[in-house]
Amino acid sequence: MLKSIESKKGRVSDAEWNARCELAAAYRLVAREGWTHLVNNHISLRVPGATDQFLINPYGFLYEQITASSLIKIDVDGKMLEESPYEVNEAGFVIHSAIHMARMDLHCVLHTHTVSGQAVSALDCGLLPLNQGSLRYYKRVAYHDHEGVSRDLEERERIVNDLGPHKVMIMRNHGLLTAGVNCGEAFHLMYHLEKSCRTQMQVLASNMPYSIAPEEVLEKSAQTFHKGNKPLGQRDWPALMALADELYPSYKN
Repeated sequence: MLKSIESKKGRVSDAEWNARCELAAAYRLVAREGWTHLVNNHISLRVPGATDQFLINPYGFLYEQITASSLIKIDVDGKMLEESPYEVNEAGFVIHSAIHMARMDLHCVLHTHTVSGQAVSALDCGLLPLNQGSLRYYKRVAYHDHEGVSRDLEERERIVNDLGPHKVMIMRNHGLLTAGVNCGEAFHLMYHLEKSCRTQMQVLASNMPYSIAPEEVLEKSAQTFHKGNKPLGQRDWPALMALADELYPSYKN
């Protein structure tokens, strides 16, 4: 049985409480999509107004059980900044802290181990531009070679170097990672990345010839998605939050 956790509403700033609610909703929505891996994997969100603190899930909760109050606040050194009967997964800290430390433009990091994501991560070709949805990632996805379970703090520098200016990374022989200016963008990028991976594996499994559009069409399409360099997913996210309110109101506890 999970240990009871006292509500943090009124005990943290309004900005932090709102961030906690949004992140908890993201966990529930990720679970709804089926992107979970039991109590493993993570979504993290930078604490509003802080550069070296972020919120992450307690190790031992399913995504369906995450609440605003159960989220744990830690710094980029892995120090827990509040009391909790739970700990933070070490590998999750290494991966997420690397990006939070280096990319001040990105506030939410989402990492998954889905079947289709892991399958594409094992392919030498990586993600192929096979359909319109995948073109938002054309020449805009990074790759990081597998180094084993991510518990080595020195790997953080290599993760950041491999990510470069991108918001999307395929961790080879591992899984998928997206990062955004907010939860909405990270979720949007993961939604379409996961769908692209699933489509790719179905195309390859058909063992039939496939076609790829010419280079100029691929790049033109990619630029259309990123026109104005605006965060992606800003139309999707309010509707998804409303859905979370309807289906999973306990996320606000």
